[in-house]
Amino acid sequence: MAKKRPQTKAERPQLTDGEIPVVGAREPCPCGSGRRYKACHGRAAAHAATELVRRPFEGLPGECDWVALRELVPAATVELTLREDLPEGVPSVRLATVLPMAWPALRRDDGSVLLGLQNDTASGDISRDLADTLRRALEAEPGTPVQGRRAPADGPRLQDLLDPEAPCAPEVHEGFEFWVPDAEHATAEVTASLERANAAAIPTVRLAGVGAAYWCETPEKNHLRWVMPHPEEELLDALARLHAAGTSSLGEGTRLVGSFRAHGLTVPVWDLPSGVGAQDVEKPAAEFAERLAAALASDAPLTAEERRARGGLTNRQVTLS
Repeated sequence: MAKKRPQTKAERPQLTDGEIPVVGAREPCPCGSGRRYKACHGRAAAHAATELVRRPFEGLPGECDWVALRELVPAATVELTLREDLPEGVPSVRLATVLPMAWPALRRDDGSVLLGLQNDTASGDISRDLADTLRRALEAEPGTPVQGRRAPADGPRLQDLLDPEAPCAPEVHEGFEFWVPDAEHATAEVTASLERANAAAIPTVRLAGVGAAYWCETPEKNHLRWVMPHPEEELLDALARLHAAGTSSLGEGTRLVGSFRAHGLTVPVWDLPSGVGAQDVEKPAAEFAERLAAALASDAPLTAEERRARGGLTNRQVTLS
Protein backbone atom coordinates (compact mmCIF):
# COMPACT_ATOMS: atom_id res chain seq x y z
CA MET A 1 0.00 0.00 0.00
CA ALA A 2 1.19 3.47 -0.77
CA LYS A 3 2.15 5.54 2.16
CA LYS A 4 -0.29 8.26 3.08
CA ARG A 5 1.03 11.64 2.34
CA PRO A 6 1.42 13.61 5.57
CA GLN A 7 -1.31 16.19 6.04
CA THR A 8 -0.32 19.74 6.65
CA LYS A 9 -2.65 22.40 7.96
CA ALA A 10 -2.74 25.68 6.13
CA GLU A 11 -1.89 28.75 8.08
CA ARG A 12 -5.04 30.45 9.26
CA PRO A 13 -5.26 34.07 10.30
CA GLN A 14 -5.60 34.50 14.03
CA LEU A 15 -8.96 36.05 14.85
CA THR A 16 -10.02 37.73 18.02
CA ASP A 17 -13.25 36.68 19.73
CA GLY A 18 -14.98 39.78 18.47
CA GLU A 19 -14.16 38.87 14.85
CA ILE A 20 -15.45 35.27 14.90
CA PRO A 21 -18.50 35.12 12.59
CA VAL A 22 -21.56 33.09 13.54
CA VAL A 23 -21.92 29.80 11.61
CA GLY A 24 -23.95 26.63 11.96
CA ALA A 25 -23.54 24.72 15.22
CA ARG A 26 -22.06 21.64 13.49
CA GLU A 27 -19.79 23.55 11.10
CA PRO A 28 -16.06 23.99 11.76
CA CYS A 29 -15.37 26.98 13.95
CA PRO A 30 -14.07 29.90 11.84
CA CYS A 31 -11.26 30.45 14.37
CA GLY A 32 -9.39 27.49 12.86
CA SER A 33 -9.31 25.32 15.97
CA GLY A 34 -10.62 22.28 14.07
CA ARG A 35 -13.54 21.87 16.47
CA ARG A 36 -17.18 22.34 15.65
CA TYR A 37 -18.52 25.83 16.25
CA LYS A 38 -20.88 24.70 19.04
CA ALA A 39 -17.94 23.22 20.98
CA CYS A 40 -15.70 26.24 20.46
CA HIS A 41 -16.65 29.90 20.10
CA GLY A 42 -20.33 28.99 19.70
CA ARG A 43 -20.42 27.93 23.36
CA ALA A 44 -19.74 31.47 24.59
CA ALA A 45 -22.09 32.91 21.98
CA ALA A 46 -24.90 30.58 23.07
CA HIS A 47 -24.32 31.52 26.72
CA ALA A 48 -24.45 35.22 25.84
CA ALA A 49 -27.64 34.65 23.86
CA THR A 50 -29.49 32.87 26.65
CA GLU A 51 -28.24 34.51 29.86
CA LEU A 52 -31.21 36.45 31.16
CA VAL A 53 -30.84 39.90 32.67
CA ARG A 54 -33.73 40.05 35.11
CA ARG A 55 -33.99 43.86 35.24
CA PRO A 56 -32.68 45.08 31.87
CA PHE A 57 -33.81 48.69 32.43
CA GLU A 58 -32.45 49.06 35.96
CA GLY A 59 -30.49 52.29 36.32
CA LEU A 60 -32.28 54.08 33.48
CA PRO A 61 -34.34 57.16 34.36
CA GLY A 62 -37.97 56.06 34.40
CA GLU A 63 -37.30 52.32 34.68
CA CYS A 64 -40.98 51.70 35.49
CA ASP A 65 -42.09 53.54 32.35
CA TRP A 66 -39.63 51.56 30.23
CA VAL A 67 -41.27 48.37 31.52
CA ALA A 68 -44.75 49.74 30.84
CA LEU A 69 -43.87 50.81 27.30
CA ARG A 70 -42.26 47.43 26.62
CA GLU A 71 -45.19 45.32 27.88
CA LEU A 72 -48.38 47.32 28.37
CA VAL A 73 -48.70 50.44 26.22
CA PRO A 74 -49.64 50.17 22.52
CA ALA A 75 -48.55 53.54 21.13
CA ALA A 76 -46.11 55.89 22.83
CA THR A 77 -42.86 57.73 22.23
CA VAL A 78 -40.10 59.17 24.44
CA GLU A 79 -37.40 61.66 23.52
CA LEU A 80 -34.01 60.11 24.33
CA THR A 81 -30.89 62.07 25.29
CA LEU A 82 -27.50 60.51 24.65
CA ARG A 83 -24.50 60.88 26.95
CA GLU A 84 -22.54 62.22 23.99
CA ASP A 85 -23.61 64.78 21.40
CA LEU A 86 -25.78 63.52 18.57
CA PRO A 87 -23.84 62.65 15.42
CA GLU A 88 -23.90 65.20 12.64
CA GLY A 89 -27.09 64.87 10.63
CA VAL A 90 -29.10 63.26 13.44
CA PRO A 91 -31.48 65.92 14.82
CA SER A 92 -33.19 63.70 17.40
CA VAL A 93 -33.59 60.18 18.81
CA ARG A 94 -36.94 58.89 20.00
CA LEU A 95 -37.99 55.63 21.59
CA ALA A 96 -41.20 54.17 20.14
CA THR A 97 -43.23 51.26 21.43
CA VAL A 98 -43.69 49.82 17.93
CA LEU A 99 -42.45 50.75 14.46
CA PRO A 100 -44.00 49.95 11.07
CA MET A 101 -43.29 46.47 9.75
CA ALA A 102 -41.98 45.66 13.28
CA TRP A 103 -38.63 47.27 12.37
CA PRO A 104 -36.19 47.35 15.30
CA ALA A 105 -35.19 50.92 14.35
CA LEU A 106 -35.62 53.46 11.58
CA ARG A 107 -33.42 56.29 10.34
CA ARG A 108 -35.93 58.67 8.82
CA ASP A 109 -35.44 60.78 5.71
CA ASP A 110 -34.68 63.83 7.86
CA GLY A 111 -31.94 61.91 9.69
CA SER A 112 -33.84 61.47 12.96
CA VAL A 113 -33.87 58.03 14.61
CA LEU A 114 -36.77 55.99 15.95
CA LEU A 115 -35.87 53.03 18.18
CA GLY A 116 -38.51 50.29 18.57
CA LEU A 117 -38.98 48.80 22.03
CA GLN A 118 -41.49 45.97 21.61
CA ASN A 119 -39.39 43.75 19.35
CA ASP A 120 -38.07 40.25 19.97
CA THR A 121 -34.42 40.35 20.97
CA ALA A 122 -31.71 37.81 20.24
CA SER A 123 -30.07 37.67 23.66
CA GLY A 124 -31.21 37.65 27.25
CA ASP A 125 -30.23 41.30 27.73
CA ILE A 126 -32.80 43.58 26.11
CA SER A 127 -30.76 46.64 27.05
CA ARG A 128 -27.66 45.44 25.20
CA ASP A 129 -29.66 44.45 22.11
CA LEU A 130 -31.41 47.83 22.02
CA ALA A 131 -28.12 49.68 22.45
CA ASP A 132 -26.63 47.76 19.53
CA THR A 133 -29.65 48.61 17.36
CA LEU A 134 -29.46 52.27 18.39
CA ARG A 135 -25.76 52.57 17.52
CA ARG A 136 -26.35 51.07 14.09
CA ALA A 137 -29.36 53.34 13.51
CA LEU A 138 -27.24 56.42 14.24
CA GLU A 139 -24.89 55.33 11.44
CA ALA A 140 -27.53 54.15 8.96
CA GLU A 141 -28.33 56.00 5.76
CA PRO A 142 -31.35 58.34 6.06
CA GLY A 143 -34.55 56.68 4.92
CA THR A 144 -33.56 53.14 5.88
CA PRO A 145 -34.77 50.70 8.55
CA VAL A 146 -32.32 48.82 10.78
CA GLN A 147 -32.69 45.06 11.11
CA GLY A 148 -32.23 43.18 14.37
CA ARG A 149 -29.25 41.01 15.20
CA ARG A 150 -27.56 39.44 18.22
CA ALA A 151 -25.53 42.13 19.94
CA PRO A 152 -21.86 41.47 20.74
CA ALA A 153 -21.55 40.08 24.26
CA ASP A 154 -19.15 42.88 25.21
CA GLY A 155 -21.16 45.64 23.53
CA PRO A 156 -22.54 48.66 25.42
CA ARG A 157 -25.96 48.73 27.06
CA LEU A 158 -28.53 51.52 27.02
CA GLN A 159 -27.23 52.56 30.43
CA ASP A 160 -23.88 53.29 28.74
CA LEU A 161 -25.37 55.34 25.88
CA LEU A 162 -28.18 57.37 27.48
CA ASP A 163 -27.82 60.42 29.71
CA PRO A 164 -28.64 59.26 33.28
CA GLU A 165 -29.80 62.76 34.23
CA ALA A 166 -32.28 63.22 31.39
CA PRO A 167 -35.94 62.81 32.40
CA CYS A 168 -38.11 60.07 30.94
CA ALA A 169 -41.36 61.69 29.77
CA PRO A 170 -43.50 59.26 27.74
CA GLU A 171 -46.04 60.69 25.31
CA VAL A 172 -48.94 58.28 24.84
CA HIS A 173 -50.66 58.45 21.44
CA GLU A 174 -54.14 57.38 20.36
CA GLY A 175 -52.65 55.66 17.32
CA PHE A 176 -49.48 55.26 15.30
CA GLU A 177 -49.67 58.33 13.08
CA PHE A 178 -46.26 59.36 14.43
CA TRP A 179 -44.86 56.71 12.08
CA VAL A 180 -45.61 58.79 8.99
CA PRO A 181 -45.04 62.55 9.19
CA ASP A 182 -46.09 62.68 5.53
CA ALA A 183 -48.91 60.15 5.24
CA GLU A 184 -49.65 61.04 1.60
CA HIS A 185 -46.25 59.73 0.50
CA ALA A 186 -46.14 56.60 2.69
CA THR A 187 -45.66 53.28 0.93
CA ALA A 188 -48.59 50.89 0.60
CA GLU A 189 -46.89 48.48 3.02
CA VAL A 190 -46.47 51.16 5.70
CA THR A 191 -50.03 52.42 5.21
CA ALA A 192 -51.44 48.91 5.59
CA SER A 193 -49.28 48.30 8.67
CA LEU A 194 -50.51 51.59 10.16
CA GLU A 195 -54.16 50.67 9.61
CA ARG A 196 -53.70 47.25 11.23
CA ALA A 197 -51.85 48.73 14.21
CA ASN A 198 -54.46 51.44 14.81
CA ALA A 199 -57.27 48.89 14.66
CA ALA A 200 -55.59 46.78 17.36
CA ALA A 201 -54.54 49.62 19.69
CA ILE A 202 -56.26 49.71 23.09
CA PRO A 203 -57.06 53.27 24.26
CA THR A 204 -54.47 54.04 26.95
CA VAL A 205 -53.71 57.07 29.15
CA ARG A 206 -50.80 57.66 31.52
CA LEU A 207 -51.93 59.17 34.83
CA ALA A 208 -50.44 62.58 35.59
CA GLY A 209 -50.46 62.44 39.40
CA VAL A 210 -48.49 59.22 40.02
CA GLY A 211 -45.61 57.52 38.24
CA ALA A 212 -45.94 54.79 35.60
CA ALA A 213 -49.67 54.15 36.12
CA TYR A 214 -51.60 53.50 32.89
CA TRP A 215 -55.37 53.46 32.46
CA CYS A 216 -56.70 51.43 29.55
CA GLU A 217 -60.12 50.78 28.07
CA THR A 218 -61.34 47.35 26.98
CA PRO A 219 -64.78 46.32 25.69
CA GLU A 220 -65.97 44.77 28.98
CA LYS A 221 -64.21 46.85 31.63
CA ASN A 222 -61.39 49.30 32.13
CA HIS A 223 -58.15 48.69 33.99
CA LEU A 224 -55.38 50.51 35.79
CA ARG A 225 -51.95 48.88 35.47
CA TRP A 226 -49.32 50.49 37.68
CA VAL A 227 -45.64 49.55 37.39
CA MET A 228 -44.01 49.94 40.81
CA PRO A 229 -40.29 50.07 41.72
CA HIS A 230 -40.53 48.40 45.15
CA PRO A 231 -39.02 44.95 45.83
CA GLU A 232 -41.65 42.30 45.07
CA GLU A 233 -41.85 40.69 48.50
CA GLU A 234 -42.14 44.02 50.31
CA LEU A 235 -44.74 45.25 47.86
CA LEU A 236 -46.87 42.10 48.18
CA ASP A 237 -46.77 42.41 51.96
CA ALA A 238 -47.93 46.04 51.74
CA LEU A 239 -50.68 45.24 49.25
CA ALA A 240 -51.83 42.39 51.50
CA ARG A 241 -52.09 44.74 54.48
CA LEU A 242 -54.24 47.12 52.47
CA HIS A 243 -56.33 44.33 50.94
CA ALA A 244 -57.08 42.79 54.33
CA ALA A 245 -58.05 46.22 55.66
CA GLY A 246 -60.42 46.81 52.74
CA THR A 247 -58.40 49.79 51.47
CA SER A 248 -56.78 48.34 48.33
CA SER A 249 -59.42 49.60 45.88
CA LEU A 250 -59.51 52.87 43.96
CA GLY A 251 -63.10 53.70 44.79
CA GLU A 252 -66.57 52.25 44.41
CA GLY A 253 -66.81 49.41 41.93
CA THR A 254 -63.02 49.06 41.56
CA ARG A 255 -60.99 46.06 42.68
CA LEU A 256 -57.34 45.06 42.99
CA VAL A 257 -57.37 41.79 41.05
CA GLY A 258 -53.71 40.73 40.97
CA SER A 259 -50.45 41.73 39.37
CA PHE A 260 -48.03 41.13 36.54
CA ARG A 261 -44.33 40.41 36.83
CA ALA A 262 -42.35 42.18 34.12
CA HIS A 263 -38.59 42.68 33.80
CA GLY A 264 -37.95 42.37 37.51
CA LEU A 265 -40.76 44.70 38.61
CA THR A 266 -44.30 44.12 39.88
CA VAL A 267 -47.37 45.64 38.19
CA PRO A 268 -50.54 45.69 40.35
CA VAL A 269 -53.73 45.63 38.26
CA TRP A 270 -57.16 47.04 39.15
CA ASP A 271 -60.46 46.33 37.42
CA LEU A 272 -62.52 49.49 36.88
CA PRO A 273 -66.14 49.89 35.79
CA SER A 274 -66.46 50.73 32.10
CA GLY A 275 -67.66 54.24 32.93
CA VAL A 276 -64.56 55.10 34.97
CA GLY A 277 -62.08 57.09 32.89
CA ALA A 278 -58.48 58.07 33.47
CA GLN A 279 -59.38 61.40 35.07
CA ASP A 280 -61.71 59.63 37.49
CA VAL A 281 -58.87 57.61 39.02
CA GLU A 282 -56.29 60.40 39.32
CA LYS A 283 -57.32 61.40 42.86
CA PRO A 284 -57.99 57.83 44.12
CA ALA A 285 -54.59 56.72 42.78
CA ALA A 286 -52.80 59.56 44.59
CA GLU A 287 -54.61 58.65 47.81
CA PHE A 288 -53.73 54.98 47.32
CA ALA A 289 -50.07 55.94 46.90
CA GLU A 290 -50.16 57.51 50.37
CA ARG A 291 -51.74 54.41 51.90
CA LEU A 292 -49.21 52.19 50.15
CA ALA A 293 -46.28 54.25 51.45
CA ALA A 294 -47.54 53.80 55.00
CA ALA A 295 -48.01 50.05 54.49
CA LEU A 296 -44.51 49.72 53.03
CA ALA A 297 -43.08 51.46 56.09
CA SER A 298 -44.63 48.91 58.48
CA ASP A 299 -42.38 46.11 59.72
CA ALA A 300 -45.02 44.36 61.82
CA PRO A 301 -45.55 40.65 61.07
CA LEU A 302 -48.52 39.91 58.83
CA THR A 303 -51.66 38.83 60.63
CA ALA A 304 -53.45 35.63 59.66
CA GLU A 305 -55.95 37.62 57.58
CA GLU A 306 -53.14 39.53 55.87
CA ARG A 307 -51.31 36.27 55.08
CA ARG A 308 -54.47 34.92 53.45
CA ALA A 309 -54.77 38.12 51.43
CA ARG A 310 -51.14 37.82 50.39
CA GLY A 311 -51.65 34.23 49.28
CA GLY A 312 -54.58 35.30 47.14
CA LEU A 313 -52.56 38.08 45.52
CA THR A 314 -49.63 35.75 44.89
CA ASN A 315 -51.92 33.20 43.22
CA ARG A 316 -53.17 35.91 40.87
CA GLN A 317 -49.75 36.89 39.51
CA VAL A 318 -48.95 36.51 35.83
CA THR A 319 -45.37 36.72 34.52
CA LEU A 320 -45.02 38.71 31.30
CA SER A 321 -41.25 38.39 30.95
